[in-house]
Amino acid sequence: MTLVLGIDGGGTSCRAALATRDGTILGRATSGAANIRTDLTGARASIVDAARRAFGDAGLDPDRITETPALLGLAGSNVGTYRKQLEAILPFPQCVITSDALIAHEGALSGADGAIAILGTGSAYLLRRGDELTPIGGWGFLVGDQGSGARLGRDLLEETLLAHDGIRPATPLTKALLAVFRDNPRDVVEFTTTAKPGDFGGFAPMVFEHAAKGDAVGEFIIGRAVADIEKSLGVLGLRAAEPLCLLGGLAALYAPRLSAAYRRKLREPARDALGGAIAMAVQRFANVAEPPHG
Repeated sequence: MTLVLGIDGGGTSCRAALATRDGTILGRATSGAANIRTDLTGARASIVDAARRAFGDAGLDPDRITETPALLGLAGSNVGTYRKQLEAILPFPQCVITSDALIAHEGALSGADGAIAILGTGSAYLLRRGDELTPIGGWGFLVGDQGSGARLGRDLLEETLLAHDGIRPATPLTKALLAVFRDNPRDVVEFTTTAKPGDFGGFAPMVFEHAAKGDAVGEFIIGRAVADIEKSLGVLGLRAAEPLCLLGGLAALYAPRLSAAYRRKLREPARDALGGAIAMAVQRFANVAEPPHG
């Protein structure tokens, strides 16, 4: 049986699917975070773990990952030399590493024209128009990723400390956040010393929950995020007939907050990013000979 692996790695989790070379999925699995820019070694471990678990889910020997080609769409692969570093330490006989945005677009729109906005732990945008790809964002939450879960969480921590110092009015949201840290602002700062994007993103649902109740800080943070999202979409310059898919864990929370012009363009994705990775793996490796196995 000839097989391929598709892998979707982000700041919160890594998902793998094992499929035959006609695209039939045999097994799926999930492991830990796999942003190769923020934690290359940890990402490698998550990727291998998810791949092995996918074989186990299919009832096959996990050691066969060393003879199975893989296509990986990974957060952090668009900057630096992280992609090359990872390729050198992965166990797959052939692998293609691309951005998480590209596999997400393939999954959502099946290669058709249109745009996606990934709104999860990180954020990124991609417009396809014929053979032309226009990416926006995806620079990481320290210098980008506006509207992402990580940025929402970071912004909440900042607003909470401002409220503690009396610079901004405290609200139920800032009080709830500070309570998580035993009402000790020093614990908030200590958290940031080692926190990864996914750790910051864990506070994003709290921001939406309180914003829905009219909390001033929650509304401020979400309002600024929505404005940033629409500015990015504006740069893409979507044409009248081009659809827009919102993807990621925050997509459903942001969708009703977009302006009417963008809400009218929203389409449900055909498949998720992992489905896109499998489709691209089939395209890339369908004619690659499989090594013999014992």
